[in-house]
Amino acid sequence: MILFELVKLIHILSAAVLFGTGAGIAFFMLMAWRSKQVNIIAVTARHVVLADWIFTTTAVFVQPVSGIMLITLAGYDPFAHWLMLSYVLFVIVGLCWLPVVWIQIRVKILRNLARNSRRKTVTKSMS
Repeated sequence: MILFELVKLIHILSAAVLFGTGAGIAFFMLMAWRSKQVNIIAVTARHVVLADWIFTTTAVFVQPVSGIMLITLAGYDPFAHWLMLSYVLFVIVGLCWLPVVWIQIRVKILRNLARNSRRKTVTKSMS
């Protein structure tokens, strides 16, 4: 029973990390973007990309592993309707995350271009 409770705690914490990091990253990037200051966007983008890879990516791997462990430890049928629905939702959310990764890479490239040209504000090419 102690193992089940530990795995459940890990599963819940990783879900909180996924949601919290995602919301935090979105907020800070939005605020940096609204400033239209290349240096602010550059520093913020560097930090949120790092945070996304450290926290979000880790939690993305921990969630299914801890979920499968919980299913096994609790003795649930892994093909139960409600579990199948949760697998589908996990994949859908993951597919929504992929464009975010692409946007982060694009912002990084544009950030470097803007910094190299020594512009002080964001141009329309970043819109």
